[in-house]
Amino acid sequence: MYRIGQEEIDAVARTLMSRDFFKINGSGKEVLHFEEEWKQTISADYVLTMTSGFAALSSALIGMGVGPGDEVIVPGYTYIASALAVTAVGAIPVIAEIDETMTLDAADVEKKISPATKVIMPVHIQGFPSNMDALKAVAEKHGLKILEDACQADGGMYKGQYLGSIGDAGAYSFNYFKVITAGEGGALATSDRTIYERALIYHDASAVAFFGDQLDGITQPLFGGTEFRVSDVTGAIMREQLKRMPGILADLRKNRDALAALVCGEGKATQAPSNDIAGDCGTTLALRFDTAEACRAYQAKCAAGGIGLTIPIDTGKHVYTNWTQIMEKRGALHPAMDPFKMEANQGLQMDYTMDMCPKTLDLLNRTAYVGISPDWNEADIARIAEVMNK
Repeated sequence: MYRIGQEEIDAVARTLMSRDFFKINGSGKEVLHFEEEWKQTISADYVLTMTSGFAALSSALIGMGVGPGDEVIVPGYTYIASALAVTAVGAIPVIAEIDETMTLDAADVEKKISPATKVIMPVHIQGFPSNMDALKAVAEKHGLKILEDACQADGGMYKGQYLGSIGDAGAYSFNYFKVITAGEGGALATSDRTIYERALIYHDASAVAFFGDQLDGITQPLFGGTEFRVSDVTGAIMREQLKRMPGILADLRKNRDALAALVCGEGKATQAPSNDIAGDCGTTLALRFDTAEACRAYQAKCAAGGIGLTIPIDTGKHVYTNWTQIMEKRGALHPAMDPFKMEANQGLQMDYTMDMCPKTLDLLNRTAYVGISPDWNEADIARIAEVMNK
């Protein structure tokens, strides 16, 4: 969480005191207003606010018609929720390499495509934009859909377009650790009417037909789903957070660039490449080393000076080797509901091994992250750079 204050407190108080803060109401309609404001911000036709990024991913996959017999290509470096969203709809995640930008490698994606492939899921991890041009070219060539996991990239951009609005659908997260936050929450964005209608029904199947006019104009038949609905308290907080987002991102990017200018260059650290450094959220300065040993040594010396760096191989469930449920093929508690055991999925690409993405593991071992604060001043940056340059 970067910034929060009295505005959010006042918004929550106003919403609570209305005594009318179910999502569909005749008072503040905070969720519906937030959806309109997020839609206008990112230039998407439809937005649905939900309980989490996972909810948005799984609802989008349902909207795309993904299920048993289908494969979805995901990067080997992303939070496990990306892969679990695939198993949640009965499909099989196919794990692909990342490239030097720490995002999905389009060349390896093409190698992993099979007749069962239905969706490519690029993940804009740490706010790093994926190579959307290359991935869209692969998707168009093979007739596949793209679901952007922009859960760590609220407000990030790629060549002037907001991340999450470039593919067929995008998912965002608003939990505590994201650019903007309500503690928990997420959103699905799409300009595809069919995806939107199906996701609307799926994400709130027990209430969407009974409250308000949510089904006006909906042509998709009702079907069983889940309950990922949020209350107007979430909407109220997110409306204030959205107002803060431009300032947060501007300060993150400014401070990232200022630190990079001081610590990267000839004879100093090397900044990892980016698909769009201006659109990158700026949450993280990524440094690349020739060897894992050099990376560890740099981390240790920085730590001795009071500066903590993270090596992404250490980030637990963000690395495919630590996706226990996926690697051990336990996609659901009941065997009949487990996609790894479903007849329709037999023969699909689920030959998971710990070393199946060697390039990914190598990059994760040779990269170090400096977490950026939007609230650093020039003295803070100079102090950090002095330690790192030693």
